[in-house]
Amino acid sequence: MTHIVVLGAGIGGMSAAYELRGTLGSGPDITVVGEGDRFSFTPSNPWVAVGWRKPADVEMPVAAYLAKKKIAFEGAGAEKVEPDANRIVLRDGRTLDYDYLVIATGPRLAFDEIPGLGPDGGFTQSICTTPHASTAWEAYQAFLQDPGPIVVGAAPGASCFGPAYEFAMILDRDLRKRKLRDKVPMTYVTPEPYIGHMGLGGVGDSKGLMETEFRQRHVHWITNAKITAVRDGEMEVAEVDEDGQPKKTHVLPFKYSMVLPAFTGVPAVRQGEGLCNPRGFILIDKHQRNPAYPNIYSLGVCVAIPPVEATPVPTGAPKTGFMIESMVIAVAQNIRADLKGEPATAEATWNAICLADMGDTGAAFVALPQFPPRNVTWAKVGYWVHLAKVAFEKYFMIKMKSGNTEPIYEKYVLKLLGITRTR
Repeated sequence: MTHIVVLGAGIGGMSAAYELRGTLGSGPDITVVGEGDRFSFTPSNPWVAVGWRKPADVEMPVAAYLAKKKIAFEGAGAEKVEPDANRIVLRDGRTLDYDYLVIATGPRLAFDEIPGLGPDGGFTQSICTTPHASTAWEAYQAFLQDPGPIVVGAAPGASCFGPAYEFAMILDRDLRKRKLRDKVPMTYVTPEPYIGHMGLGGVGDSKGLMETEFRQRHVHWITNAKITAVRDGEMEVAEVDEDGQPKKTHVLPFKYSMVLPAFTGVPAVRQGEGLCNPRGFILIDKHQRNPAYPNIYSLGVCVAIPPVEATPVPTGAPKTGFMIESMVIAVAQNIRADLKGEPATAEATWNAICLADMGDTGAAFVALPQFPPRNVTWAKVGYWVHLAKVAFEKYFMIKMKSGNTEPIYEKYVLKLLGITRTR
C-alpha cells in the first residue's frame, strides 16, 4: 500500500492531507505529522494578541477530524527527515517510512538572528504562533496599565509583512476604543524600501494607500531599516539609503513591541544534499517537486522562492494563503499522475491575495501573478475587507473540520474574480 506522509499540520499541511484524500480516493495511506495535536488558524493571531479572540476560537484538535477522512495523525513532531532512506525520525525515536513525502512545515522563526528579539528570552512580542499571540495579549494587558511608546515592524529578511501592518492598525483601533491612543506614540520599522512594498514590489497603489492609512492614524515609520539589537525598553535601528549605505541610526524607546522575524527552514528538513537551500527552505521545481528527491514535494512558507526584487535591506517574497492552496492542489494532482505512471503537469498559479484587517476597516491586495509583470494588480481599502476577513476565519475553521476540499463558496467566489488555482 502506498504511504504518503504530510509533514506539518498547519494551513498547508491540513489542506494538503484533505486534498490528497479527495484527489486520490481511499487507496493510499496518508499520515499527517504535526507539532502537538492542534491546528491553529494563524491569520487570526493579531486578534488574539489584543484580546479580540481567545485561542480556543482559532484552534482545534486535529486527530479526530482527520480520522473521519481515514487520515492518520502523529503529534510527536519530526526530529529529522532522512530522504535517502525515505524515512522520518520522530521526536520520540519512532520512525515513519514513506513512498511520498509532502513537506509543509512552515518556517523556523529566526529570532536568534537579532540579539534581544522575540518573546522567548527577548524583549519583543510575536504573533507568528497562537501561543506567542497569547503571550503578547498578556504583555498588552500589562501595558494598558502603564501605556507608552509602541514599536511594531519586521526584521531584515522578513517575508510576511501583512500581519505586521495589520497589528499596527489593530493596536491603533483598540487603543482609540480605550481612549488611550493619545498616550501611545507608535513607530513602524521595516526593511521594505517604502511603506506598502509588502515584499511584492508594491501592489497597485499600495504605497500611497498604506502611507495614507498610517498618516491618518499617526503612525510614524522607518523604512530601509535594520533592527540591530533590542534591549529591555529600547531598540537599535540602522536606517540605510537606496544604495544600502548607512544613513541614520535610531534608538527607539518602547513599552510594548511586536516584531516579525526572518524565517528559515526547520531543523528537521536539513538532511540530504539537494533538499534545501542554505537558509533551509525546500528546493522545488515548477511542479512543487524536489529536484534531488522526486518523491518529495513541498508547499507553503517552507519552500524556496526568490525575492521579487533586490532591496537595500533584504526582504523575502510572501507566501499567502491562496498561493499555498494553489500549491496544495498542484501537489495532489502531480502525485496522482505519478501513481498512474504519467508525467507531472500541474503548476500552482502563485497568485498573491491578501486580506489585511485594520480593526475598523481593511485593505485587500491582489497580485496575479505574484511576480511582475502582472495580469491583475489592485489594492483597495474598505470595511468590506474587515467583514471578509472575519467571514474567512469562520469559513476556514469549518473547512478544516469538514475536510471539504472545494466548498462552493470558495469555488464560485474565486471564479467571479477570475482567479484560478492551478494552470
